[in-house]
Amino acid sequence: MSYPPPIYDKDSGEVSAWLVAADSEPNVVYPNGNRVRYLAMGESTGGTYGMYHWEFAGPRSGPDAHFHKTLTESFYVLTGEVTIYDGTAWKPCQPGDFVHVPAGGLHGFRNESGPASMLLHFAPGAPREGYFEGLARVAAGETMGDAERDEFMRYHDNYWVD
Repeated sequence: MSYPPPIYDKDSGEVSAWLVAADSEPNVVYPNGNRVRYLAMGESTGGTYGMYHWEFAGPRSGPDAHFHKTLTESFYVLTGEVTIYDGTAWKPCQPGDFVHVPAGGLHGFRNESGPASMLLHFAPGAPREGYFEGLARVAAGETMGDAERDEFMRYHDNYWVD
């Protein structure tokens, strides 16, 4: 495998880095206390990737088995224990564990043993923010009919496994 074609064509560098401080407020807070901070949105990375810091508050939560058709997803556990479905079984993952799921790969994640945190990486950089924010509104009591929910999931490239 070789390097991809250049995406920057100037002869000198430029000031373009950004910082999301560790103590910055979360972008989304779920009613159960889970928190999400947007570290790098697809919009700010030229569509190359998106990265999110996900903090589980403690109550059992997280999506069941599903897959994506347009993006890959990776998980890096920072604290606590996160149980990740790898397509065959739910496996407890500890700090430092990394799981990569190619497009089409069956997966899910949840906490089952208390507070935990992880990094979520999506490539390419799909607009996952609308998905996280929509789920938070539903968790707070907003209702969706079956057809509306199906369309929301399709739009956000989530296909559930029965």
